[in-house]
Amino acid sequence: MMKHRLIIFLASLGALFFALCPAAQAQHTVGVFGGMGIASMRPFPKQEMKSIVGAQNYGFSWRYYSLPRFVGAVGADVEFMQRGYTFGYTYRTILDENGEEQREYKYFTRKLNSIMVPLIWQPHVYLARNHVRLYIEGALTLSYNFGGGYEYVDTDRKGDYDWRVERDNRWNYGLAGGGGFALLFGRYEVGFRARYYFGYADLMRNLNKYYDNGTDGDENPWYRTPNRSPLDNITFNLTLAYRFNKEGFTSWTHKQQKARREKNKEFNFSEKTNNRSATPRPNRRR
Repeated sequence: MMKHRLIIFLASLGALFFALCPAAQAQHTVGVFGGMGIASMRPFPKQEMKSIVGAQNYGFSWRYYSLPRFVGAVGADVEFMQRGYTFGYTYRTILDENGEEQREYKYFTRKLNSIMVPLIWQPHVYLARNHVRLYIEGALTLSYNFGGGYEYVDTDRKGDYDWRVERDNRWNYGLAGGGGFALLFGRYEVGFRARYYFGYADLMRNLNKYYDNGTDGDENPWYRTPNRSPLDNITFNLTLAYRFNKEGFTSWTHKQQKARREKNKEFNFSEKTNNRSATPRPNRRR
């Protein structure tokens, strides 16, 4: 139910954005994107961890394409992103064929949802007479976490995650970077993008604020919450964007004007001397 409400919210946001298109400037595009990726967490102290493959993300994008002197585009995305991690919460020790000790882990998986807002700078170049666009990008990200569930792998213990204010952080921030390409057909751009999201804020409060899971249920297998618990994501998306200006971007035809430089006037020492001698001196009172 939560996922359906989120889809309706994003669709309504996109419809509102397109309704305002007639008032937009020619240098703007709006678009949609979607795809899958890999979700993980970087706990400290280090633990036995695995990534979650197949995490979904999709959303809307806006870009403003500047003149060449500003290099590329700026913009923002609003996207739904699945995040999470797989944690080896316990293990048993076994001996391998060489008599060495090996750990056999049992894993706990937690998945959650995020509304992610990256604020993007996107340098790019055009090729093939402005029919191909190659770009790299960097972004500051803000996100809000909600929902999700947990599961003890290879068991029947699973359920919805119980968010608690004293244990869980809903707001997060970080950085992102990546690149991609787009093929331009008339007013449309169809492309592919890869992006890495590097989290800075912690998913769980550290042990100074939340020590252990003595009062928790199955949703929290950590004996002690880690000191750091930032989330990372790698996403691979197909993108579709619409350009408002039929004729194309100003950057395609804009030519930077060269500053005019005046030739240095030759210094004539005799002329300087004559000017000084021709200047009357003021009378001095005795």
